[in-house]
Amino acid sequence: MTHSPSAAEQSHYRICPLCEACCGLEVRTQGDQVISIRGAAQDVFSHGYICPKGVSLKDLHEDPDRLRTPLIKRDGQFIEASWEEAFAEIHKRLPPLIQAHGADTVGCIVGNPVAHKIGLLAYFPRLVRAIGTRNIFSASSLDQIPKQLSNGLMYGDWNTLAVPDIERSDFLLMLGANPVISNGSLWTVPDYRGKARAMRERGGRIVVVDPRRTETAAQADLHLPIQPGGDAFFLLGLVHTLFAENLLRLGHLGPHLAGLDALREAVHHFNPERMAPACGIAAATQRSIARELAQAERAVVYGRIGTCTQRFGTVNSWLVDVLNILTGNLDREGGAMFTKAAAFAVNTSGTPGQGRGVITGRRHSRVSKAPEVFGEFPITCLAEEIETPGPGQIKALICIGSNPVLSTPQGPRIAQALSSLSFMVSLDIYLNETSRHADVILPGLSPLEDVHYDIAFPQFSYRNHARFSGAVFPKPAGFPEEWQTLLHLADIIQGKADAALAGPEQGPEALIDQALRAGPYGLTLDQVKAAPGGIDLGALQSRLPEMLRTPSGKIELAPPMVLADLVHVEAALADVAEGMVLIGRRDTRSGNSWMHNLPVLAKGPERCTLLIHPQDAARLGLAQGALAQLSALGTTLSAPVDISEDMMPGVVSLPHGWGHDLPGSQLHVAARRPGVNLNALLSDGARDPLSGNAVLSGVPVQISATT
Repeated sequence: MTHSPSAAEQSHYRICPLCEACCGLEVRTQGDQVISIRGAAQDVFSHGYICPKGVSLKDLHEDPDRLRTPLIKRDGQFIEASWEEAFAEIHKRLPPLIQAHGADTVGCIVGNPVAHKIGLLAYFPRLVRAIGTRNIFSASSLDQIPKQLSNGLMYGDWNTLAVPDIERSDFLLMLGANPVISNGSLWTVPDYRGKARAMRERGGRIVVVDPRRTETAAQADLHLPIQPGGDAFFLLGLVHTLFAENLLRLGHLGPHLAGLDALREAVHHFNPERMAPACGIAAATQRSIARELAQAERAVVYGRIGTCTQRFGTVNSWLVDVLNILTGNLDREGGAMFTKAAAFAVNTSGTPGQGRGVITGRRHSRVSKAPEVFGEFPITCLAEEIETPGPGQIKALICIGSNPVLSTPQGPRIAQALSSLSFMVSLDIYLNETSRHADVILPGLSPLEDVHYDIAFPQFSYRNHARFSGAVFPKPAGFPEEWQTLLHLADIIQGKADAALAGPEQGPEALIDQALRAGPYGLTLDQVKAAPGGIDLGALQSRLPEMLRTPSGKIELAPPMVLADLVHVEAALADVAEGMVLIGRRDTRSGNSWMHNLPVLAKGPERCTLLIHPQDAARLGLAQGALAQLSALGTTLSAPVDISEDMMPGVVSLPHGWGHDLPGSQLHVAARRPGVNLNALLSDGARDPLSGNAVLSGVPVQISATT
């Protein structure tokens, strides 16, 4: 970057695209240099809050490792190329594969960053339609798809999600979530820490259920350690208690419910006494929590990634909503409420109160026969779909903002599968552990060179709002915007390789304006642009029954596929894990693998450490700072020991997204402290069969001191 001392300093408003909190930032620039980044005090949603990730946008923009020109692999080595050369290479190699083997020969995979880039999120479906492939994968099946499935089954839309109305609640029961670190997940809530503090100061109470005394649990009134994978048993114990002790308080929800009797019958045998050994939480405690939920004036249950990344992820997600419904706390101030997004939400369009609902299993994966959910297959099926010969075998891959070699179970197997592809295209800002396997890498813009409007997260926000941010810096000359790249790839596949890149009239701003005008507030993009810090659209309000999109026009309390899975919950009661089990964790400074390459986030203590309880450390002969060996599925890793009373005995924790020691990557900062890839210890065959979500928690491992 060049620095021009004579240039005037300028202030730019920017929505942070690095996590679900979507905080407003004030970016100060001088010429083409970022001078400072701080929280935007005028932001109507985050009110000046910022975490270290927001500050790191400067490092990301200036990172010398960030790709600024396409790369083409020649004789095993990447060389810089023009955009014309890169598109020509794709035209030469990809369409012939489709012509020879059919559309399903191309797999498409998208990662978490796509959710924060409107140009990618809005236009990726057009690329998929142009290809015609059924082989679609995303990071959703590592994270959230159980919750989206339960949303769809109960309310009729994948993204109709009830979030805690924390600013008006008296009691919050939280499972498998750590919003002090994440600022919410499927719950967009910047500065959770401040909101939780305010809740407790007004007399509210917070209970956190987690195998680790997380940063969130440390600030709660009560922490209940739970056996990893035991959430379904605990939640069923609560639901059983509500029925058995006549604690139901349906209130205004009563006329909108279907399946109450079927639900009552389904949970009849899951009493707390039977559930206690499997979840590790005493029956008396389960009953006490159920009573507290029922008796609180305004209460809410919230479960997140820890409840999704296990065998009964969909059951857990369903039970969280069941508890909010049975206690009368759904769609009620201080309970679990539905956001009314200004744009792009299915539950604000069409006929209010009724719809087609959702359908799953319209097709199945070729090898494992896993059902399609939300238009995609489980990402843990990717390797086998590449490896296994036959009609529909994936021979080419388009990978967009995803790093499955580090983020997905059996990453080494995925790496081997990627190396066998006939052709691979990556749309990525880095040459990383996954994109190193590509034949062509097409870089994206710096977030500071792109416009931003969140499509997904206003649908999960703690408060209604509409915000837009323009580019801080102009994009480099000749550099296409990402939506243009996707459309040009679609043109190539459809035989229009000579077509020019799409013009600005087809860009995201036109989509945003159209969606805002059609939305429930009748806004325009010009109105949002004219409001510094966005437009506050008010606190969450009751939305029943207009937000429902089920065929019955009711909340479906007893989805048949979920009730059928309770048979397997019953069978799992006797399947208590022996020995040590592994769970993951995240840190504020390492939300995704590529953040490890940003100096402001990489500094400080080593984060890829093995947390272990003192009793377990003593029994296994592990000393603080020494290396421990972890083994599972024939793989052994070594990680430094961090002895912590915060861990539940019998449980260890290793963070997600590390392992930056693979040849061919170009992440120089991350490579200095590469860490180890916990996903190498996880089975890619273990998943929630309803949603396809990978099992990432409660995995048995053998642990020993290094010799």
